[in-house]
Amino acid sequence: MFPGEVVWSQWGPESAEAFYNMATITFPGCGVPAIQPVLTGLSRIVNGEDAIPGSWPWQVSLQDKTGFHFCGGSLISEDWVVTAAHCGVKTSDVVVAGEFDQGSDEENIQVLKIAQVFKNPKFNMFTIRNDITLLKLATPAQFSETVSAVCLPNVDDDFPPGTVCATTGWGKTKYNALKTPEKLQQAALPIVSEADCKKSWGSKITDVMICAGASGVSSCMGDSGGPLVCQKDGVWTLAGIVSWGSGVCSTSTPAVYSRVTALMPWVQQILEAN
Repeated sequence: MFPGEVVWSQWGPESAEAFYNMATITFPGCGVPAIQPVLTGLSRIVNGEDAIPGSWPWQVSLQDKTGFHFCGGSLISEDWVVTAAHCGVKTSDVVVAGEFDQGSDEENIQVLKIAQVFKNPKFNMFTIRNDITLLKLATPAQFSETVSAVCLPNVDDDFPPGTVCATTGWGKTKYNALKTPEKLQQAALPIVSEADCKKSWGSKITDVMICAGASGVSSCMGDSGGPLVCQKDGVWTLAGIVSWGSGVCSTSTPAVYSRVTALMPWVQQILEAN
């Protein structure tokens, strides 16, 4: 870890085309929310905005046994969640799906136990390379209008600089905030080229990372493990996993995400073997 740099987990107390056919109860495939998200252009999750409830149906909250939200994650199927390795998820933690307002008891949430944690064996806490973990759920998530999967990219998918993508999470809306927001936050932000990202972060940026932001918005503490999604052929695809960035969640410095395309061979290997 370097000065001014921090991984964005939360420690200590503290427009896809939507179709949802009720008649036959068929849910859309991956990456197509039944409830359409509405993003105000380049709008925080420092400087973000409340999401439309249910519009990011793959977003999950990782919570410890006290109910404390410490990281985000994304459903990639009924049985699997992808998150960041640095979140340090244990099988005693739970995955909460279908949540929007963490302060509400009225929501139809699913609290799912974790059967197995597959942390990428090449993860390095010092370089924060290969920052990905797969969670196998003990009982499958029940897909519904507010719970469904994001699409995984192909190894050769490209998310060129300038592509406007979206990130979501319950992370802090100011780096020095004492607590995280109750409602799921969203922000639209552009992919930043590797060369531009290196202007902020130098040689710490490697081929297993992708940068986004520096546009007046930023991921922050508590967003870790959550999704950076880009629309590809009309479906939302997981381009990045919230990994690390500025210790003060600077909105003029790009945030760094695990580059999912580069990690897909490992993901496929784990999914096929389990």
